[in-house]
Amino acid sequence: MYPVLFKIGPLTLHTYGFFVALGFLLALTWTQRESLRRGLDPEIFHDLFFYVVISALIGARVFYVGLNFSYFSQDPLAALRLWEGGLVFYGGFLAAVPVFVWRIRRWQQPALEILDVAAPGLVLAQAVGRLGCLSAGCCYGKACATGLAITFSDPISHAPLHQPLHPTQIYHSVADISIFAVLFFLSRRRLKRGTLVVVYMLLYGTLRFTVEFWRGDPRGFLYGFSTSQWISAGLVICGILFWFFKVNRSSAQE
Repeated sequence: MYPVLFKIGPLTLHTYGFFVALGFLLALTWTQRESLRRGLDPEIFHDLFFYVVISALIGARVFYVGLNFSYFSQDPLAALRLWEGGLVFYGGFLAAVPVFVWRIRRWQQPALEILDVAAPGLVLAQAVGRLGCLSAGCCYGKACATGLAITFSDPISHAPLHQPLHPTQIYHSVADISIFAVLFFLSRRRLKRGTLVVVYMLLYGTLRFTVEFWRGDPRGFLYGFSTSQWISAGLVICGILFWFFKVNRSSAQE
């Protein structure tokens, strides 16, 4: 695709970095708008955004480097070049969750409602960020013999060159947009606090697990399933448990 958006002299803007930044900006805009609509303090999300984004970027990069350790062991400084592509969402997710819990404790606001505000913004950021993956060629798919195939030709792309591949980045983005549409629809209904984040966990975990079957990049496997598929299954299970042991109980107390 187009790993470099534009280059002017020594200044290079990588398309991957542009879309990741745009995704974060849209997520922040969404949470600010929703917090005001629900009567929450927008400052909560400014605080969360700062800490969660930093921890998520670190976790996502560390996870990616770990999965591609043989490459980065030969060029350790490459691990710092995030703008060229190479973030693993689940790595960022696992790193951001404890930071989120740590920061949310200082705010005297309903945690479940904060999660409901954040969930659509998160999946919206993922949908846009996947376009960055497409531009950089990371998260590429297996060989594809159908009309859906895409071919990478730029030499700095992370994907195998001149081979028809499944456009898994687009699969991911379409899945994320679909989840956002569902969450947006539900956010306009009177539902139990925590419902949106549970729906996000169930839908994202299921769709991510499915798309992984067409992924062709190295991600680590255990008993025939990728690392991301095992984490996706765990996310679905956590969503179910979270619904029964947190959302329902909280609703009953209210």
